[in-house]
Amino acid sequence: MAEFVKDVMTPGVVAVRPDASVVEAARLMRGQNIGDVVVADGQRVVGVVTDRDITVRAVAEGRDPYAVSVGSVCTPDPLTLAPDDPVASAVALMREHAVRRIPVVEGGLPVGLVTLGDLAEARDPGSALADISRAEPDATG
Repeated sequence: MAEFVKDVMTPGVVAVRPDASVVEAARLMRGQNIGDVVVADGQRVVGVVTDRDITVRAVAEGRDPYAVSVGSVCTPDPLTLAPDDPVASAVALMREHAVRRIPVVEGGLPVGLVTLGDLAEARDPGSALADISRAEPDATG
């Protein structure tokens, strides 16, 4: 079984600055087939924006996605983990704070993301959540 966050995380991070537009973040998500982007200001993670954040906090409010900044719709001050933190710490943080993803930071820079799906794959590869996490995105939608 995986012992450290670095063993289960999805390496590499797609990041945007807080002043990037919601459209820019959405296009990155589409291009990378992902549902979240780390928001970083220099060498500091300041938030995480998800496709749901864009939908609920911008589109559903009727805000102009070209004018709305990612920083204004992201979840600010996210929990973070280090690559050498134990996997048990990731599980405990997700449980305690009811979050599905946590940026992994090393030397102030985001180096990966650990998600609920990553943990499911590591802990119970035969689970429905692990199967869903491994599935390719729906090309029709």
